[in-house]
Amino acid sequence: MTDSNDIHARIDDAKHVATDAARRTADAVEHNPLAIVAGGLAIGALAGALIPRSEKEKELLAPLGRTLGERARGAIQAAREAGAGELQNAGLSKDAAKDQVKTLFQGVAKAATTAGSAAVKTAANKG
Repeated sequence: MTDSNDIHARIDDAKHVATDAARRTADAVEHNPLAIVAGGLAIGALAGALIPRSEKEKELLAPLGRTLGERARGAIQAAREAGAGELQNAGLSKDAAKDQVKTLFQGVAKAATTAGSAAVKTAANKG
C-alpha cells in the first residue's frame, strides 16, 4: 500500500506544481504583456533563423524584402531630414548638438567617478 500512497502523493504534488506554474504564467501575462510579446517575437525570430527557407519562399518573399528595404531606407532618410530640420528650428547645429552630448557624457562620467569615490571611502571607513 505504501507504493500506491507514494504514487498518489507524487501525482498530487505534480498537479500542485502544474497549477502553480499556470497561475504564475497567467499573472506574468496579466502584469507584463509586453515582455511576453517580446519573448514570443524573439522565439519566433530564432525559430525563423534556424529553419532553412525553401526555394519557393525565397522566390515569393524576395520582392517583399526589396520593397520593405526601400521603404525602410526612405523612412530613415525622412526621419534624418526631419530631425535636422527640428535642430535647425531650435537653433542647434550639428556641432552644437555634439557638444551638448559631449558635455552630458562628461557630467555623467564625473558623477559616476564621484559616486564611486564616495562608495570606496564609505567602505574603507566601515572596514
